Amino acid sequence: MDPLTGQRSFAAYGVSHWVVVLVLAAVAVLLAWFGGRSGGERTVTVVGKVFAVVLLAFHLPIAVYDLTPARFDVQHSLPIQISDLTWMAAAVALWFRWRWAYALAYFWGLTLVPQAVLTPALDGPDFPSIDFVSFWGQHLLVVWAAVYLTWWMRMRPDWRSFVFTGAVTVAYGIVMLAFNAAAGTNYLFVNRKPDNPSILDLMGDWPWYLFVELVVGLAAWALLTWPWTRTRPTRPQ
Repeated sequence: MDPLTGQRSFAAYGVSHWVVVLVLAAVAVLLAWFGGRSGGERTVTVVGKVFAVVLLAFHLPIAVYDLTPARFDVQHSLPIQISDLTWMAAAVALWFRWRWAYALAYFWGLTLVPQAVLTPALDGPDFPSIDFVSFWGQHLLVVWAAVYLTWWMRMRPDWRSFVFTGAVTVAYGIVMLAFNAAAGTNYLFVNRKPDNPSILDLMGDWPWYLFVELVVGLAAWALLTWPWTRTRPTRPQ
């Protein structure tokens, strides 16, 4: 219980956490299932743009609120986490169908963001606090956006987008290493592991877990690329 607000504190794998995970999975499966039965191209495009507006309408007010003097904390408030970049990329891809934006939304949204869902770094009041809604809304929306882009808008990953996302991720990680060292922060958890239990605990100490995480991430992205790029054998005539 939070002594200041009287609200129950969020607990990983408590009731609210399981509800969020189930909602995330159920909506993602339904989106993928009905994607093959979607309406015409115009309808899919219009809904995609509406989805982009929803992302902006949800995230921008929260980003501005987190930067206000009453809320600002350099450790957490800057919109420079991978999840922040993912929703921005997803909104661009939904509106413009730019492949580079889709690549980031697809690979980050379907691998890095689910890590945060399974091992949430959320230390605060439970539902319906703004921290709870902000954290989970941000992560759920980007996963659903990646699914919509792939199964409804028919955008597909390829090995070029795989290489692009890998290069961007490594470059951004290096930038954040330097930023964190200068600012005393730990965005992306590249300077140290999070305080809460996470998959990084299985990957060794710093800096070795960074290399293990990169290898595991690239392997996961390769598995997410291969089904869309493999060629089916031609049957003999």
